[in-house]
Amino acid sequence: MKAVVFGEPTGAEHEQSLIDVTLERPSPRPRDLLVEVRAVSVNPVDAKVRAGGGPGGRGEADRILGWDAAGIVAAVGSEVTRFRVGDEVYYAGAINRSGSYAEYQLVDERIVGRKPASIGFAAAAALPLTTITAWELLFDRLRIRIGKPPGAGSLLIVGGAGGVGSIATQLARRLTSLTVIATASRPETAAWSREMGAHHVVDHRQPLSAQVKAIVPAGVTYVLGLTRTEDHFDEIVEALEPQGALALIESPATTLDINKLKPKSASLHWEFMFTRSLYETADMGQQGGLLDEVAALVEAGVVRSTMRLNLGPINAANLRRAHVMIESRATIGKIVLEGF
Repeated sequence: MKAVVFGEPTGAEHEQSLIDVTLERPSPRPRDLLVEVRAVSVNPVDAKVRAGGGPGGRGEADRILGWDAAGIVAAVGSEVTRFRVGDEVYYAGAINRSGSYAEYQLVDERIVGRKPASIGFAAAAALPLTTITAWELLFDRLRIRIGKPPGAGSLLIVGGAGGVGSIATQLARRLTSLTVIATASRPETAAWSREMGAHHVVDHRQPLSAQVKAIVPAGVTYVLGLTRTEDHFDEIVEALEPQGALALIESPATTLDINKLKPKSASLHWEFMFTRSLYETADMGQQGGLLDEVAALVEAGVVRSTMRLNLGPINAANLRRAHVMIESRATIGKIVLEGF
């Protein structure tokens, strides 16, 4: 099978960073699906692992990177019950297993969802990792209730135009009655955030607390810190209402003084979407279930794909281009690649 593997720990622009190879097709374990990969999307975690700074440690030579994928089930393990050969699926994979930059990938059926029937493989591949992350942030970590009761509070999404921010905005706007405030720094990212459903957009190049309190004078109930939290931490603390909650997805570049949260009895939450698959937790199957639920929301027109750019076939040259774009921190929505 064709695959793209990690080469050397160099910048993404160098030819040896990601390399085209031909490998043997893997065989499924009892709970595995063997998926014929039709499309992938690229996430910051892909670039971090390639550069040696992400979860799972430094990329190892010949390791297949990549996690988001959509494709067709080609074979199933002996204990698989949820899927059959020929089913169309989408998923975000596991950080401790071989990745999606390959024609065929093994993935545990418990973290796989049925692909939304209303969209193609490329649009579907843009969804899984960011959807799981956003869903777990909102409904598992912050325990926000799905529904439309009055007085639900407000949500600040720092980095609203990114992959996770784009999905979190949609889920919060469509499934809750929260007032959704997204941050953006350019006209095009502000427009995208509004398109995703944000009620308000504020500029994260300027102090956040005054802008937020002009909208919600008592402060915001919840904050999703999706990017550069260390740059905004003091303003986030000031913007939080008493007994509010902050949830993070990235490791801050500098240590945060969490004592600053104490006067407000504010809580801090971490989200790492690979936790369930890494530790094979008892509730690991919830990720497959939530992907099925989101597939139904996509088919109903409630949630849309955040695919923004399709770079063409899955090969080393196009993946290197995607990694360079991701590392620029200027992307909007998701970058996808389709076909081999």
